Amino acid sequence: MASQLSALEDRPVPSKRHFPKLVEGMIQIYAAPHRHFFVHVMAQALQQAGQGTSVLIVQFLKGGINQGPNNPVHLGQNLTWLRCDISRCITTSTIEEHERVALLALWNHVQKVVLDGHYSLVILDELSLAVHWQLIPLPDVLRFLKHRPSHVDVAISGPEIPAAIMDMADQVTELRRSYRE
Repeated sequence: MASQLSALEDRPVPSKRHFPKLVEGMIQIYAAPHRHFFVHVMAQALQQAGQGTSVLIVQFLKGGINQGPNNPVHLGQNLTWLRCDISRCITTSTIEEHERVALLALWNHVQKVVLDGHYSLVILDELSLAVHWQLIPLPDVLRFLKHRPSHVDVAISGPEIPAAIMDMADQVTELRRSYRE
């Protein structure tokens, strides 16, 4: 045993440790011609959070529960859920100025916490519709997706996914109804 230890002492100590690289994060799209198919993405979020991954769910066009960036809902220790701090759900491109301010505050908060490395999976529900209605600028979204930490998975759900976001996606899932006779 002593000879084995002395043999180990004679070995040069590597100057750099080589750690495996983190798996590069993906951009996932969940598209549908209608709203209200969030359950599939929510199941993914719950599964990942249950396995210890830090997850952020953001519902950009949903309000009504006095939430916003300063009042998130925490589901367990790994899942944070945010909604826009407005009194209603946004259903058209026409919104009040205070709603626009709240929506942009939510978007700015999301960018900051993700870029600061607080989450590994980020679900951006109906971000596509907010972009389509020109409530959140598309160039800001593209910049965010490009410059997010490399290990962060982003899932974008909703209708009207802009082509520029689709082009960046690693996975596109189209949810549609199948009618059988």
